[in-house]
Amino acid sequence: MTTAETYSAYAERTDEPRFTDWLREQSQPDWDAAVEHRFVEELGTSTLDEDAFAEYLVQDYAFVDELVGTFGHAVGQAPDMAAKRQLVEFLDTVTDEEDDYFERSFAALGVEDSRWQDPEPTDATAAFIDLLGRAAREGGYAETLAVLVPAEWIYESWATAAAAAHGDPDSDGLPSAGMGLPFYFAEWVDLHAVDSFVAFVDWLRGELDAVGPTLSPRQEARVASLFDRTVTLERQFFETAYGETAATADHEVSP
Repeated sequence: MTTAETYSAYAERTDEPRFTDWLREQSQPDWDAAVEHRFVEELGTSTLDEDAFAEYLVQDYAFVDELVGTFGHAVGQAPDMAAKRQLVEFLDTVTDEEDDYFERSFAALGVEDSRWQDPEPTDATAAFIDLLGRAAREGGYAETLAVLVPAEWIYESWATAAAAAHGDPDSDGLPSAGMGLPFYFAEWVDLHAVDSFVAFVDWLRGELDAVGPTLSPRQEARVASLFDRTVTLERQFFETAYGETAATADHEVSP
């Protein structure tokens, strides 16, 4: 996390400030390390080791239940029915289209059912599950958004960048068109780079942008700490697919 700066100080020096842009800036250098990680670079060029991707998917699937539960908390905390509807519609995608993707990918990658149905979580996965649960249980809408926004925004960032760098700009099809990827790489890009997901992430950011400037200094610091912790764990999550561990991820969220 970079040297602390309050949002009000950031807003004074910034044209058209967004609370989420300030949070992203505070989370450097881990933000750039996550969205530019060699894992996503190799995925976009189809040079990613399939065993590493299989392990990554197993670990990702291991915390889907907690992610769905955290979005469920957000539905209850959302300020109006329009916001609740947006969150429910996204949950429908995660529990239907994305779940189907996981099962087809596990089969194609030769992952035994017992491995993904009863996974052994890595330290990064266990920490992510704990963070999602604590943010939802111990805070309000802002704290819940502080972990959901970076978790989804990082994926939208790397996936749209991969599609822009390696896809066919003249294609009217899915973002992965022209990338020449096997379906389990291509659809992972598409899930996080299609227009509907990009719009959802911008909307989700807007929810945090709206509530962020109203927070007390103590709440603002906690939200920034939760956001930063999520970004750090996203980076570590990519690294553990290669059997690496990032010692810098071992820090606590401020109370």
